[in-house]
Amino acid sequence: MLTKSKKQKVIKDVAIHKEDTGSAAVQIGLLSKKIEELAKHLKKHAKDNHSRRGLLQMVADRQKHMKYLQKKDPKTYDSVLKKLELKKKAA
Repeated sequence: MLTKSKKQKVIKDVAIHKEDTGSAAVQIGLLSKKIEELAKHLKKHAKDNHSRRGLLQMVADRQKHMKYLQKKDPKTYDSVLKKLELKKKAA
């Protein structure tokens, strides 16, 4: 689970403007951080299938946000990928 300070740091890193909390870029950043933390949890607890299902849902949700952002604003999409150190999906 993300703490308030971690969440604010991610929002600050990828926000488009000062009061941005719900844009696709911020959602991608928050989901990426949650995925990272849940992946660590699953390395310790390999048989936790409920968390694994949640992880897969988050990955799918992040993928949808990324596809939307790439279609609507390719420039922002590239900058978000660079900031979060994510790879571009091969077409």
